[in-house]
Amino acid sequence: MAHILTIANLNCDRIFRLSRPLQTGARIHYEDLGKRIGGGAANTGTALAWAGHQVQLLSQVGEDDLGDWLIEQASGLGLDCSQLHRHPGPTQPLQLLMEPDGERTILRPNRPRLMLPAKLNDTNLDAIYVNLMAEGLHQLLHHAIEHCTVIAQLPKDLSLRPSHYLITSEDDLAQHAVDDPWQFAIGIAGPQLKAFIVTQGENGSIAYTHNSSVQVSAVDTKVVDTTGAGDAYAAGLLDGVVRNLSLEQAMEQGALWASYALRSDSSIPSTQLKMHLRPPR
Repeated sequence: MAHILTIANLNCDRIFRLSRPLQTGARIHYEDLGKRIGGGAANTGTALAWAGHQVQLLSQVGEDDLGDWLIEQASGLGLDCSQLHRHPGPTQPLQLLMEPDGERTILRPNRPRLMLPAKLNDTNLDAIYVNLMAEGLHQLLHHAIEHCTVIAQLPKDLSLRPSHYLITSEDDLAQHAVDDPWQFAIGIAGPQLKAFIVTQGENGSIAYTHNSSVQVSAVDTKVVDTTGAGDAYAAGLLDGVVRNLSLEQAMEQGALWASYALRSDSSIPSTQLKMHLRPPR
């Protein structure tokens, strides 16, 4: 069992199922499916907890009933919420607009930026997973990277993100003019980078290293809801890394875990993944 710190958003997802795809000027019927816990903190953290790891969340919620509900839900999933910050004011839900084919549009509220310490007091961490932008994050990771494995999502603003493994999606990478993926990633993650992994949807994923690349196929899956698939992939990859699997094996596991998320209409991983990780005796 590894001790993993997840620095990511803990969200309340408000779900609206649309009758047809979004289109400018269209009138679209919707069904309000209510709220559910989500965000990278819950999605990635839950999968890792089901895999037997000790997962601590470093995130923030508001000082209101919805914030209390999120902490209660996360704790019930086996996540350590002792490092969650409470910011003044309400917790703003995330709006998820779900199209009939499972694709979604995310309406993200403005919220206070998470303030992080210069370094962590816990020196017993095995790994840190990062999937948000926060004040002090670069300095924190600069100190932590000498002591534990750091896996990070590519930041939207391309700010420095010291890490051993950097992850992004093909769609997100396409927003930048990247001729040499490895040199691009080194510029973000630093010289200790071991692999730059780009997920490619139904085409699988590719990892770039200093002298080669690794291609892994996606798992053939009927897509119900794409929410949380990237988070589940990251969890599977991280689990493989801390268990010393090869890069290819870790990527294959990420693809498998993502497939469970794709076939489920929830933000957090489906119970099918839990059964896969903890088969009944």
